[in-house]
Amino acid sequence: MDNVVDEKKVNQVVDSRNGSRADRGAHNAAPEPAGHPDAPGYELPLLLFAGFRSLIDRLHAELARQGHPDIRPAHGFALQAIGLPGSTASEIGRRLGVSKQAAGKTVDRLIALGYAERADDPGDARRKLVRLTPHGLDALARSAAIFDDLRASWADTLGRDRLRELEASLRTAVPPEAFRLDASSWLGS
Repeated sequence: MDNVVDEKKVNQVVDSRNGSRADRGAHNAAPEPAGHPDAPGYELPLLLFAGFRSLIDRLHAELARQGHPDIRPAHGFALQAIGLPGSTASEIGRRLGVSKQAAGKTVDRLIALGYAERADDPGDARRKLVRLTPHGLDALARSAAIFDDLRASWADTLGRDRLRELEASLRTAVPPEAFRLDASSWLGS
């Protein structure tokens, strides 16, 4: 697939102090060092997103190597939304911040890939539950182990104390209600 990103429009955030980064000749330059007192405000979300993306990309490469080549980042959110006891499509949609129909499409894909299944709800014969299959549970267990390995890699790079400090700082700065699975609603998908 050809690259569809217009390089002239990448990183066109305006820095009110000095015009756009592109205007300063910094379009393709490396970002200023982390923690630099003059770092532009937009750099923080970009660094956080790049860290997130790096972890998720590495997770999925390793999951593919370990027998889960078809699982995608959105599937991980959906598997978490389904949970161990199972959930209805409406509950999954609510947890993901998407419509019941959008949740149903994701569930259909997870079922086709063997990560989930539909079953009768023992508490209400009118409802169908979506449950994780052993393949889905395996993907979640492997994901947890891989995330532990990725965290250890960051600890090796940053130092254990600095990583713990970073995590503690983020726990302080990020409100508890931000820990939600509905990433697709604010990413626009």
